Amino acid sequence: MRIGIRGHDMERVPFEELVSNIRKKGFKCTQLALSKAIYEFNVKEEAMTPGMALYLKEIFAENKVDVAVLGCYLNLANPNKEQLAKTMKTYMAHIRFASLLGCGVVGTETGAVNEEYKFEEANHSEEALQIFINNLRPIVEYAEKMGVIVAIEPVWKHIVCDIKRARKVLDAINSPNLQIIFDPVNTIDVHNYEKQDELLNEAFDLLHDEIAVIHAKDFVVENGAVKSVVSGKGLLNYDLLMSLIKKYKPHIHVLLEDTKPENAIETKEFVERKYAEA
Repeated sequence: MRIGIRGHDMERVPFEELVSNIRKKGFKCTQLALSKAIYEFNVKEEAMTPGMALYLKEIFAENKVDVAVLGCYLNLANPNKEQLAKTMKTYMAHIRFASLLGCGVVGTETGAVNEEYKFEEANHSEEALQIFINNLRPIVEYAEKMGVIVAIEPVWKHIVCDIKRARKVLDAINSPNLQIIFDPVNTIDVHNYEKQDELLNEAFDLLHDEIAVIHAKDFVVENGAVKSVVSGKGLLNYDLLMSLIKKYKPHIHVLLEDTKPENAIETKEFVERKYAEA
């Protein structure tokens, strides 16, 4: 696997130093959320020019760091039409940018049926799923034109809350430019965490052709709720997860989440050890 870290989980330093630090810590790739990771120059939509994309690409290439995911985690089911139109425009800007930057995927979660992007029961309805599919379709069509992959990340609190709903979205859109970021912890809640082995196997049974990126973190159960923690500090069955990755997805981008600069290397070594043992 090609193990990496989110840019905004690293030390907060200027961009070129950030990429150098990612390499020095032994990471092969990163998830780049522009506004979270870069602070010393404008990275808003108006600044996302070909020149900027090619500058970033040059720095990543010099350090042999892949941009596994260009993050664009906005609500594609926002009921506010004006806000939704702005969101669609932002997604397309990220797709254009990714086409020049050379990213693995443009990554996104799957929204909520409210402006606040929060959980409500209606997120899990069939109506919500259809809204998301309808709004995602033109984004994927644009990605096809630009030669870019869009990857959605199932999250229990959002519209695509489980593996079966992710499969429905893939089948409905029916495009090779739509794939999956699989974060096992994000599909786990207090009602199903004891069945995590079934969930892991289901994901690789139903989605293994389309899984493009893995997010690696862990979970504990506290006060009747699932809480995410760094890899190796919780209950996730890493033996099973790494064996599935090794079988189905050699050299896949695996991105650590929930780390801090002081525990990033220790966490990387835990995941690498589990992969070696699988």
